[in-house]
Amino acid sequence: MHFSRFFRFIVSGGLNTAITYGIYLALLQLMPYQFSYTIAYVSGITISYVLSRSYVFRSHYSLRSILLFPLVYVAQYVFGMLLLWLWIEVTGLSDKVAPLVVVAVTLPLTYVLSRFVFLGAGK
Repeated sequence: MHFSRFFRFIVSGGLNTAITYGIYLALLQLMPYQFSYTIAYVSGITISYVLSRSYVFRSHYSLRSILLFPLVYVAQYVFGMLLLWLWIEVTGLSDKVAPLVVVAVTLPLTYVLSRFVFLGAGK
């Protein structure tokens, strides 16, 4: 694993998280956490694609990445929604804090899958 690439992934992920967390908190004032999380999540996919392609992995636009990248986030979304539900409904964690825990837990999965999308296997 290239440390500088992973560092760029962390930086871009931090920026994306800050933006989408702000969207989530704003929407939480208007709707239940499930809808707020979903809308913020979809916004984050777009931001993440642009940052991952141009800044993290420095790859060109390709049909492959455009088609596969959303699948990374479908996998992360399903896993994240399950974790979100567990943290909020089962453990009683605040619905304002739970998304941050979900991001931390799903980070390694997201990096590995994103690297595969932009660079292919074995890079």
